[in-house]
Amino acid sequence: MSFYNIPIFDWLALVLLILVWSAYTWFADFSRWSKNSLPKVMNVHRGRWMRDMLRRDLRMPDVIVMGHFVHSAVFFASTAILIIGGLVTSLGSSEKAMEAITALPFVSSTSQGLWELKIVALICAFICAFVKFIWAMRLANYSCVLFNALPFENRDISDQYAIELGKMTGLFAQHFNQGLRANFFALALLGWWLNTWFFIASIAIVLWVIYRREFRSQSLIIANKLMLLTDPQVESDIQMQQKAKLTDVNAAGETKNLNLSTT
Repeated sequence: MSFYNIPIFDWLALVLLILVWSAYTWFADFSRWSKNSLPKVMNVHRGRWMRDMLRRDLRMPDVIVMGHFVHSAVFFASTAILIIGGLVTSLGSSEKAMEAITALPFVSSTSQGLWELKIVALICAFICAFVKFIWAMRLANYSCVLFNALPFENRDISDQYAIELGKMTGLFAQHFNQGLRANFFALALLGWWLNTWFFIASIAIVLWVIYRREFRSQSLIIANKLMLLTDPQVESDIQMQQKAKLTDVNAAGETKNLNLSTT
């Protein structure tokens, strides 16, 4: 496996993918703008779900729902490990696979080292997805255990317990979403097989799709509306912010009129 003769443009495209992936992960999960994303809004609903669940004696439906979350993570983790096995196997027969792919239209010719680099990059992407899905599965299992570890005697402890349990389920969702993003960016890597320019275009397309789904989707609008309907405190905070903005606008208008009258 030799990577010395790979064009610098291909290396730059690969570095671009890593930078875009890392930057978007920070933007969507850890920045101050992340609170406006769909996963963060759903965390609010999960917290309310935990509070309501802890007030019920029958929690079997909630455990069943968490079981479905575990099955989803297991499915994606199993898919990722199967893809990793297929890619590792393809490294042993890379010459035949390379001949078959390069025979397709719009596919640029490639060297042996570049071909192997593309496969290694895909393997790394799916390994990242596999690790995220496995850890999400473990977090979902921990949440199921914590569902049944609630002390019923103390209501104050129960409320604090619901808050912390909501954080645990939020961690599950965060790692699950990061695994899904790894799958999306792995799809962008598939564009590398055509040519490097298509690879860069695929990165931009994947980034736009993920951003639209998490920050500009119809599901986010619905989740926000439901949050306002079920959480009066959020609605009152928004109304106070709107009143403050209106007050600032009126004050700015009065100041402008006063300046005009004095001149």
